[in-house]
Amino acid sequence: MKIYDERHIKNVVFVGAHGSGKTTLAETMLFEAGLINRRGTVEERNTVSDYHEIEHERGTSVFATPLHTEWRNYKINIIDTPGLDDFIGEIISSIRVADTVVNVINAKHGCEIGTEIIWNYIDKYHKPMLFVINQMDHVNADFEQSFASIKTLVGNNVVKVQYPIVIDGAFCLIDVLKMKLYKFPPQGGKPEKLPIPDSEKEKADALHNELVEKAAENDEELLEIFFDKGTLNEDEMRQGIKAGMTNHDLFPVFCVSALNDMGTGRLMGFIDNVAPATADLKPEQSIEGKTITTDMALPTTLFVFKTFHQPNLGQVTFFKVMSGAVNVNDKFINSNNGETETMNQLFIMDGKNRSPVNKLAAGDIGATLKLKYTETGDTLCDKSHQVTLKPIKYPEPRITKVVSALSKNDDEKLSESLKKISSQDPTVLVTFSKETKQLLLSCQGELHLATIQWMLEHLYHIEAEFKKPRIAYRETVQRSSTANYRHKKQSGGAGQFAQVHLKIEPWYEGLEEPEGFNIRGKEIVELPWGGTLVFYNCIVGGAIDQRYLPSVMKGVLEVMESGPLTKSFIRDVRVMVYDGKMHPVDSNDISFKIAGAHAFKEAFLNSNPKLLEPTNKLTVKVPEDMVGNVMTDLQTRRAIIQGIESEGNYQVLKCTCPAAELYGYSTALRSLTQGRATFSSVFASYESVPANVQNDLIKQVALEEVEI
Repeated sequence: MKIYDERHIKNVVFVGAHGSGKTTLAETMLFEAGLINRRGTVEERNTVSDYHEIEHERGTSVFATPLHTEWRNYKINIIDTPGLDDFIGEIISSIRVADTVVNVINAKHGCEIGTEIIWNYIDKYHKPMLFVINQMDHVNADFEQSFASIKTLVGNNVVKVQYPIVIDGAFCLIDVLKMKLYKFPPQGGKPEKLPIPDSEKEKADALHNELVEKAAENDEELLEIFFDKGTLNEDEMRQGIKAGMTNHDLFPVFCVSALNDMGTGRLMGFIDNVAPATADLKPEQSIEGKTITTDMALPTTLFVFKTFHQPNLGQVTFFKVMSGAVNVNDKFINSNNGETETMNQLFIMDGKNRSPVNKLAAGDIGATLKLKYTETGDTLCDKSHQVTLKPIKYPEPRITKVVSALSKNDDEKLSESLKKISSQDPTVLVTFSKETKQLLLSCQGELHLATIQWMLEHLYHIEAEFKKPRIAYRETVQRSSTANYRHKKQSGGAGQFAQVHLKIEPWYEGLEEPEGFNIRGKEIVELPWGGTLVFYNCIVGGAIDQRYLPSVMKGVLEVMESGPLTKSFIRDVRVMVYDGKMHPVDSNDISFKIAGAHAFKEAFLNSNPKLLEPTNKLTVKVPEDMVGNVMTDLQTRRAIIQGIESEGNYQVLKCTCPAAELYGYSTALRSLTQGRATFSSVFASYESVPANVQNDLIKQVALEEVEI
């Protein structure tokens, strides 16, 4: 296979709402370039891109799939992405390594909910982008409405390069960059190039002039030429359009019918001749502050943007060559962990098809197999020039479930399988809660969860169930209380004896030392589950030997690990041990540990104990016309709205909300806003539980104990 240099490789990612035709467009581009001799369809389940069994079953893309084509001495790497934001991780990873984002719009609907969500990420990464209005030959296609919706979304920097007309029943495109009319045969394919008819000349000239002005705005030299001549030639327009795209300041719009192969060749030509290559973009900066330039002569740097575990093949690692070149059998350092990896094989991937190559140059995208120590987001680099590229930042999970195998024999297998799924999709988080003793799976939504369940069943042959997780509450005290406990146990030989008197109080930062006690020692314990225990030795007259105080504290900590109310952790308490008794023969560490535990538990129950619940900071981004419904729903979830900010056509609600009330929120918000709102949630603090909720929780725990 021909090796292309960094100027002749174009990496594009297809993004867009579900059903916009991304997969069909990718298939048509491969066909147009002659890489396949027959076009597959999503309906027939035979496209190059959607080759996974789950994609065939559901009729939609689930994974981002790298492809490639070659067109007029350029190599175009295409990444076809899912259209549903449950799979946003696949989309973000692909945007990260793309040179140009091709945003595909369904001509029947214009910009949809998915378009809005994805645009926010494109704008954040400041990537070059062009729009393709697809399905233009459909009876319900509306180019002007679609263009207007794009303009509403991204602003006035969107510009028409083409617009559609029908002449004598034939679908035609007028290209205002080339100032040509393309007339397509009914079956699609190669168009007839004709002059623009007189009836469209005025409109085409106006759009051409607008494109000239937009192109000139992005280059000072071109601006001078424009002021001098009043126009730009085609090459100068290309230069200006590229500059505008590179700066994320100009978004060209094209028209196609991917299904009937109309306009795809012209789109590919534009990607070749105008769309930026990696070498045209601003060089990346490594975490160490080094500049990574797309140049074959420099030391090699690879960025891993995707891993995939394929049955009977193992781990496939996808990477972009950020600088230098990679050859078969090259060795690299993984700068994230210091391990050495060998590139035993190199491939160009087209769906499930692997084409072996010996070398890949800067700017190219490729894959290899069976790397041992490398995951998504890692950097592989030359030993002499170690750099670490910034990892991909993924959104926080939106739903969390308890996952367990239906068969206990599959427990270990389940853990290994979830580890693989999380490895290939970093938006899937798998954690084990020591507190609730549950295996937790967090992901982006119900559809994402259903996909994970499908993979467990069909790829790893594990039957799993998903349940609502328990909330990690905390217990604490509201007032002081004293208690004493005598532990006495007599047997044939030496017995057990200990008596402990103690007082407990609520603790908070800055609290003054307790009054009325002779403080002889103080220990501050920062609890592993959060909060503090302050333990005072206030013994006088040797009532309890000094050596038994650590055992008393162990007994207190034992109770604090499983509180009397709901078996939750106890936090923020101070304990003063001020009296007791011991026996010269029968007293020992275990006796004082038991006495300390019982005395603390009794004092705790008499101190008006209360439950604390985890509260999250919740940020909800919602369209202006839907704020009312969202706020009403938040109030039913005991949320406290702390502020509202405007962001374009959206309102950003900032609030705190009990974690217990956020279960199912992803699904509810999607239903309330037709999927147009997004949210993020992070732990904030522990706050008091309302009395009625506390009583219900205590009763629930009591019932569970009875059932056990």
